[in-house]
Amino acid sequence: MTLYQWFVFFLLVQIVHFLGTWKLYEAAGRKRWEAAVPVYNAIVLMKIINRPTWWTFLLFIPVINLIIFPVVWIETIRSFGRKSALDTFLVLVTFGLYIYYINYTQPLTHIPDRSLHPQNKTADTVSSFLFAIVVATFVHTYFVQPFTIPSPSLEKSLLVGDFLFVSKINYGARVPMTTVALPMVHDSIPGTKKKSYLKWPELPYFRLPGVEDIKRTDIVVFNWPVDTVHYFFEPKGNPGVIKPVDKKSNYVKRCVGVPGDSLSIKDGLVYIDGKLLELPERAKPQYAYKVAVDGKTNIDFEYLLKQMDVTDPVYFLNNDRRDTLLFRALTAASADQLKNTPGITGVFREIATAPEAAVFPQDNKWNQDNYGPIYIPQEGKTVALNTKSLPYYERIITEYERKDDGSKNDLKVTGSEIRINGEVVSNYTFKQNYYWMMGDNRHNSEDSRYWGFVPENHVVGKPVFIWMSWDTNGKGWKKVRWDRVFTTVNGEGQPQSYFKYFLIALAAFFIGEYFWKKRKENKA
Repeated sequence: MTLYQWFVFFLLVQIVHFLGTWKLYEAAGRKRWEAAVPVYNAIVLMKIINRPTWWTFLLFIPVINLIIFPVVWIETIRSFGRKSALDTFLVLVTFGLYIYYINYTQPLTHIPDRSLHPQNKTADTVSSFLFAIVVATFVHTYFVQPFTIPSPSLEKSLLVGDFLFVSKINYGARVPMTTVALPMVHDSIPGTKKKSYLKWPELPYFRLPGVEDIKRTDIVVFNWPVDTVHYFFEPKGNPGVIKPVDKKSNYVKRCVGVPGDSLSIKDGLVYIDGKLLELPERAKPQYAYKVAVDGKTNIDFEYLLKQMDVTDPVYFLNNDRRDTLLFRALTAASADQLKNTPGITGVFREIATAPEAAVFPQDNKWNQDNYGPIYIPQEGKTVALNTKSLPYYERIITEYERKDDGSKNDLKVTGSEIRINGEVVSNYTFKQNYYWMMGDNRHNSEDSRYWGFVPENHVVGKPVFIWMSWDTNGKGWKKVRWDRVFTTVNGEGQPQSYFKYFLIALAAFFIGEYFWKKRKENKA
């Protein structure tokens, strides 16, 4: 829906509200017109139902308002004496329209001093539960979201089993585009393959101001641009479900190119505008290596792999000769260690030379190790558009950017002629920024090299903190990677755990609380 469509929808809601409540307003000692003034009518309603004025703010927050509206319906009818279980049921199943019946057919007596305390333990539990959901949803949506590392693409910087807090504040919180969805649930209902959202109505993209811009080498969580679901409960073979932007799968990669950059990859190394990209000290890029052995020396590979913390597969390329091992992922430091190991005769980093059909933009021109140069689009910048450049920007035009009315652009190519929305064009101006995301595990990462640019409206947030790290291969207490608990994701130098400081602060809190209570008891 466009902003204009939302404005019309908002006005219709105001009309529906006025027609169904104006007599209630009058019965509460207010003026009839007060039920018709947008926003002000909600403020007045909060006074009528004896609820705080700031609840009005919650009515306009996507997803949270889905919880607040039913509460307001119930509070409204109870403020006029309709507090039976049947009344509550009817106002909920009619999506508030039961208020029309009360407004026009029932005697109206407002109860201004109605008690707001729950009448029984069940009501108290439900009230507390709803309040907790509202607070948690608000924090989850606009401040901090938990995230789990599912794949080894950033191995050594972020490990499989790391539990992160992702900040929405750093780059600015994105207002949910999917307005009808279960709170704190992503694309499906837990334990099922059913969607947790409705595609309509959908808000236009809007992001609150952030405290920083995405910088090169930042680790970023974003929605996977090319994500589709082949089926929830759909028959096998269906073309798939195209998800709304904010319901696409969450990915985490390192940003290696920002808007306006010219990026290239030479022998696996990233260059920006012709200069080698310098990674932070914490980043430990990994590559695949072939390791030759003499076949005579007894090498304790189990010890070596554990010492070097190798987590990706290692295997012989030829089981008959067993003279060459393939390490799927090694850091440069680990490769140097292997070179100095007796019995190892050669360590060679794998560098792709032949074109790869799977590499973006799928034109059999580049490969994962030798790529580009490619321009990363910047908002407001214009590029020449022809049959050679179109493959790089076609998806941007047809999928990521929209016409003013919110509909998709119509792109047609006839020979060398390119038409966008019926108009012949020779250039294109970008409407938003784009980024280039890659994994540190260079030969084991599905990233921008395979599906292209990440639009700004797909950015979720910045990982800032590891609150728990779980090693599935460990046993007992060894399952917890204690050296990673309470460590920051970004920053200078090597990661440092603040877990002991947390325990000290926690102990100080409980000790202080104990003595404070003792002092209070002695005074009494």
